[in-house]
Order: sequence, then structure tokens, then C-alpha cells
Amino acid sequence: MKKPALWTVTVLLFAVALYFGVGAISQEAERFTPQRFAALQAQDALVLVEIHATWCVTCRRQREIVRRYREAHPGVDLVLLSIDFDTQKSAVEALGARYQSTLALYRGRERRWYAVGETREEVIFAALNQAAGSADGR
Repeated sequence: MKKPALWTVTVLLFAVALYFGVGAISQEAERFTPQRFAALQAQDALVLVEIHATWCVTCRRQREIVRRYREAHPGVDLVLLSIDFDTQKSAVEALGARYQSTLALYRGRERRWYAVGETREEVIFAALNQAAGSADGR
């Protein structure tokens, strides 16, 4: 195989992997940065900050619940920012969190809800719906 053809195949495979794999994850949650968080707060955005760890089973459950919420409420403009508990210690501390599996919900600069270890779907859905402005999140 010629080098240009190999390069094309490699790029195409990477694009497919990105679209179906990594891209799906990044659309679910953005990596938290203070700058992005501040910009979203200035826009009065609805932002859920998750403090997670890759080894945390509770964190995986929470993320799955948020995914289901987004599927059930496509009209809710919810931004999910993710803080890695093990590698982003300054961000964890800045939000006043002590544990992984922490969820903090903001509308603009106001924190509307805060929970640690919460995995009851109805509780998470209710908090998101209330912050979104209606009982059904629409």
C-alpha cells in the first residue's frame, strides 16, 4: 500500500473512531476549566458539574442517569462539565467538594443543587427539572 493511501485509511479510521467513540463521550461531558465555567455562568447557562473518578462506580451510575435525562429532555439546554477527582484537585477544592461522586448544579452564578453520592434517578431528574424551570423539564 502506498503511503498516501495508508495515510488516508488511517485518517478515516480515526475519524470514524472519534465519531462513534471518543466523540460521543466528549459530547456527554466537557472537561472542566475555570474559564469555561466562568463563561457559562456569564451566559446564565444551566450547568451540571460532576466531580468523578474513573474508578468510581457511583460516578458511572450518575453519568448514566444524566445521559438518560438528556435523552428524555432534549429541549433542556444542559451543559455537563466534568472534573477528574484525581487529577484536577484545584478545581475540586475551588468548588468546595471533598469527594468524588459530587454533583453541583448551577444556573448562572447561583448554585441550585448539590449532592454527594446521589444515585436516585427521580431525585436527580427533579433537581434538573426544577433548575430548568418546569416540572417536566420542557
